[in-house]
Amino acid sequence: MDNGAACYQRYLDGDDNGIVEIIRDYKDGLMLYLNGITGNINIAEELMEDTFFKIATKRPAFHGKSSFKTWLYTIGRNAAIDGMRKRSKISDQPFDEYTDLADEESVEREYIREEQKITLHKALRTLTPDYRQVLYLTYFEDFDVDDTARIMRKTKKQIGNLLFRAKQSLKKQLEKEGFKYEII
Repeated sequence: MDNGAACYQRYLDGDDNGIVEIIRDYKDGLMLYLNGITGNINIAEELMEDTFFKIATKRPAFHGKSSFKTWLYTIGRNAAIDGMRKRSKISDQPFDEYTDLADEESVEREYIREEQKITLHKALRTLTPDYRQVLYLTYFEDFDVDDTARIMRKTKKQIGNLLFRAKQSLKKQLEKEGFKYEII
């Protein structure tokens, strides 16, 4: 049983610190994953909160068929899909863009690194949602093919194909931007 599963079981057994530990351990990664789906950090934050609210109030069963993180991200993905359906009926939400400025000793190097990150994130936003998700889950969250397949509700073969096509598409987009992909 991984740490998230143990914390969740403690929470189900009445220890409120279990849910606090889950939120502390998974909130940042889950929010970034949801941001990749929605393209809006504010909406991603709301969806992250909805995900934790759902597991805290509805207390869905965790059967251990996957890792706790995979199970949690699947709940988050489903919340994102539901939320996007609701929002699409209301209005289009604009993208929020933000950058972090570095003011350390090597400002020029840090500036270039930040520009590369911005270029990478802009290129990721041009990809299809499935491509963004598979790249994010695999490379930013270090999920293996099995867990990525469970989260995205696809077969391992589909994930392998998606990953290949997503990398090719990202490479092409980065080359259009003049980005040297070998640096990544």
